[in-house]
Amino acid sequence: MVPVQTTTKDLGDSRVRVEAEVAADAVEGAVRDAAAQLGRDMKVDGFREGKVPPQVVLQQVGRTAVVDEAVRHALPEWYEEAVREAGIATVGSPDLDLDALPDKGTPLAFSFEVGVRPTATLGDYKGVEVARREPEVGDDEIQAEIDRLRESLASLETVERAAASGDYVVLDFTGSIADEPFEGGEARGFLLELGSGRLVEGFEAQLEGASAGEQRTVAVTFPGDYQAERLAGQQASFAVTVKEVKQKRLPEVDDDVVIEAGGCESLDELRSEIRDQLSESQAEAIERDFREAAVEAVAARATVEVPHELAHAKAHEMWQVTAQRLRGQGLAPEQYLQMTGKTEEDLVTESEGDAEQALRHEATLTAVIEAEGIEVSEDELLDALRQAASQPGTPGASDKALRRSLKKARARGTDDALREDIAMRRAVDLIVEHTTAIPAEQASAREELWTPQQEARQEAPQKIWTPGS
Repeated sequence: MVPVQTTTKDLGDSRVRVEAEVAADAVEGAVRDAAAQLGRDMKVDGFREGKVPPQVVLQQVGRTAVVDEAVRHALPEWYEEAVREAGIATVGSPDLDLDALPDKGTPLAFSFEVGVRPTATLGDYKGVEVARREPEVGDDEIQAEIDRLRESLASLETVERAAASGDYVVLDFTGSIADEPFEGGEARGFLLELGSGRLVEGFEAQLEGASAGEQRTVAVTFPGDYQAERLAGQQASFAVTVKEVKQKRLPEVDDDVVIEAGGCESLDELRSEIRDQLSESQAEAIERDFREAAVEAVAARATVEVPHELAHAKAHEMWQVTAQRLRGQGLAPEQYLQMTGKTEEDLVTESEGDAEQALRHEATLTAVIEAEGIEVSEDELLDALRQAASQPGTPGASDKALRRSLKKARARGTDDALREDIAMRRAVDLIVEHTTAIPAEQASAREELWTPQQEARQEAPQKIWTPGS
């Protein structure tokens, strides 16, 4: 870890100012690293290219320029170390203030103001009552799964009749704009489902009623926001030849191919298997919902002040996580925004309610961790690393390698996030363990009840009041 000393001042409204000082030797190490990096791209007489020593780089470029480069590269790491040293959970981006660049042998001083996770004053966090529904799989849900299985086994058969919506047609077509063919407007043996909306609006409807061997001219107008900008807003005509008309054939529900595809020997067994799978899936969803509801119930009993600016900053963080996930899925965030017709700030503002709830939950769980003295052992850290290493698509690792990784993370101070994540999960486990599940109907009935305390908030009672409620 980089030696960074900090002092923290509470500014109120879940915001702090941190004064940080980086030790002189750490600064000099960063300067040497920056000079070595610059030396790899320099040409100086008497030295091989890329082998210019740091001291020569300092002479050639000047110390001020090298220190500036060193600070620019090292400051993010120093900021993270200052956050760890100060023991704060930041929310949003910091307002950084860097003092003058240090002379040789002197420390570097910088400061920053940043939002921090709010604190919570706990109410009752043991013994709360939360609704929990029971798994209930209906026959319509089972039938929907069977229908999906049939769809996956569907075949297309050629028919000698005019095409209708829902049919498939095999086409040859050539598109033109102002009687000139355009790139990408031609296809041979193209399979199209009429009514699917796969092609430009109006194209498919003009092919309904066509038979095999028929030729038609299809006229369309590309939308103004069409992805191929050269075609956006253009009027085009397509010379289309219908080669074949096909209809989808679904196997019957009790067809052997459906039963075999489901890995069963009879239709009753298939229905039973689907019911079990849906029940298991529902049970998992119910457990997730119950855990979330238990935390929400405890958070509702706690006192947590979340300033609007903090919720807005948290919403920005949430968008950055979403943007990173979109990139991982191969979709640029800019494309996503264009698809939704919204700006980044629109989505951030819309997420402020969720961000506020997330901050209330985090603050409440942090207070439970402190109240219960929850500490994370090294075995728990190793278990978490083993679980992560065993996920599909990740290279496995031996216990020895995991222990080395954990030791390095502890030396860098980067194991804090993992420790907090495990502690948070243990706090949720504790809350759930001490939460009483009640039927959803009972919880709904309680919401309809009225108490005298509510009279001050409404002129006349609109709900039933019962003595002792």
